[in-house]
Amino acid sequence: MTEALPNPLPMDARRASHSYPPQAIAQIQRMAAEGHYEIRGWGAKRTLPTFDDLVLLTASVSRYPLEGYREKCETRTVLGSRRASKPIELDIPITIAGMSFGALSSAAKVSLGRAATAVGTSTTTGDGGMSEEEREASHLVVYQCLPSRYGFNPTDLKRADAIEIVIGQGAKPGGGGMLLGQKVSERVARMRALPAGIDQRSASRHPDWVGPDDLRIKIEELREATSWEKPIYVKLGATRVTNDVKLAVAAGADVVVVDGMQGGTGATQDVFLEHAGIPTLAAVRLAAEALRDLGVEDEVQLVVSGGIRTGADVAKALALGADAVSMGVAPLIALGCNSRTYERDGVEHDATADYRALGTEPGYCHHMHTGRCPVGIATQDPALEARLDPEPGAQRVVNYLKSVTMELTTLARACGKSDVHNLEPEDLAALTIEAAAMAGVPLAGTSWIPGRP
Repeated sequence: MTEALPNPLPMDARRASHSYPPQAIAQIQRMAAEGHYEIRGWGAKRTLPTFDDLVLLTASVSRYPLEGYREKCETRTVLGSRRASKPIELDIPITIAGMSFGALSSAAKVSLGRAATAVGTSTTTGDGGMSEEEREASHLVVYQCLPSRYGFNPTDLKRADAIEIVIGQGAKPGGGGMLLGQKVSERVARMRALPAGIDQRSASRHPDWVGPDDLRIKIEELREATSWEKPIYVKLGATRVTNDVKLAVAAGADVVVVDGMQGGTGATQDVFLEHAGIPTLAAVRLAAEALRDLGVEDEVQLVVSGGIRTGADVAKALALGADAVSMGVAPLIALGCNSRTYERDGVEHDATADYRALGTEPGYCHHMHTGRCPVGIATQDPALEARLDPEPGAQRVVNYLKSVTMELTTLARACGKSDVHNLEPEDLAALTIEAAAMAGVPLAGTSWIPGRP
């Protein structure tokens, strides 16, 4: 008598659906149960083409490299020289992006300001105005004018060193900012003229203009209010980059800031983070081409942001046409974001339990919107903020920015450049067809740029 075989599982019983993988099923179930979309911080988590898909063509015989121990590589960067009588002069082409007091604790803003001052660069206020602590800590402050106008103060405007009109962010182009009620403390509420403890949702567009002509009027108003001293930046979320950059230049911008979709945020809809905008890699090339089309590439500076983390990223962005980059998430990580431990009163404490209380682990936290940051960075809770000591925090950011700058100059010297601003598209090759097409540089080993004759 033949023994019956065990009943096998149905064919492909555990095969995941491409359209409905477990994450998609979980998201649908969560939306069905809670009746709202997901809000979170950080940036896009999907796989996107990045600067890692490019390589630098360093020198050998056809070009000579510079000797790092004997030959200088210049990093000085000037922003806003088009019409401002007092342009911004930086020691390095790396700036700190706009992150508000409200989204970040005062201790975090002070740490970033002290670090920026130590390395000779600028910080940016973010939504909600400029705190006294940031102005004191930062030698150079860029004051943002956002659609919300929360905390916008003409007196502080004049105390700043540059002005950035924010049209959009890479994390949420076409969408307004968010600051959930748990982070709207009494002080934050006073600065923004809002009720404490209530969600703040900013407008998605400026209330006093509907097009480029109105942007020109606003730029002129800000110039007059600051005696034509301050450079005027215009920040764009990367979508329709070519036309947006050209219109910003026509409106009178001294500096154009283009923020790719890898840019981070304190809080927005997940659907914005993952499905709006274009990658930074494509945005920088389009923006640089737009400036060249207008013949103003030597007159209007380009700052690029969105997922820039290393000296290699900076070098590649400069080679593609940027004059400087802006970093947000990376300096926060250097400050301690997603760190397993924090130090208080000279004693190291483990924060793992606090991350788990948020439903996550160190290294995976994107929960800035909750106000329950385990390391005191993205919070207004005094007990949590006390976990961040500004002085050692600032030193960590200084160490990071100096290391990034050393990476940048090392690569520039290896390409034979005595100034990082001499890097150019000819110094790049792409590792994938997608990156070659987006960056407009040849696929490695060929002279082929996809989409071009």
